[in-house]
Amino acid sequence: MKIKILITIFTITVIFSGCNSKIENKMSTTEIFPQGEPLPNEWFTGNAFLKSLVARDKNNDFSAGSVTFLPRARTNWHTHPKGQVLLVTEGSGIYQEEGKQAQKISKGDVINIPENIKHWHGASADSKMVHIAITNFKDDSQVTWLEAVSDEDYESANK
Repeated sequence: MKIKILITIFTITVIFSGCNSKIENKMSTTEIFPQGEPLPNEWFTGNAFLKSLVARDKNNDFSAGSVTFLPRARTNWHTHPKGQVLLVTEGSGIYQEEGKQAQKISKGDVINIPENIKHWHGASADSKMVHIAITNFKDDSQVTWLEAVSDEDYESANK
């Protein structure tokens, strides 16, 4: 009788551990959207990619895209004439407004960037970071690209 109980417990344990490993494998894939296309080096330092999600149309005066920054990748300084919202979906990174302390950002953070605020954002030195960027239009403009973030400023922001 004891042997039958032990065999039953062992069988149930094996079945449930197999189910758990399948669940864990599905959960370990954290990407919501594919990586997308490489972004231009004239506006980004390092390897950054965009997967367009929503284009401006008659119903939406904004666009949305999933932006993947590999470690150390970042935007140039820039502004948005009607603001932007970032929804961090994976990893950890940095957001900084001109004249303010850089702040660490990570999965689950929401960054509401007011219009015409000079800022930059990107991955930390040791982690990739993915965010969904929702960017409003003003007339036909969404962004004004400025100078690159210096390596010194980037390193300082990573401390």
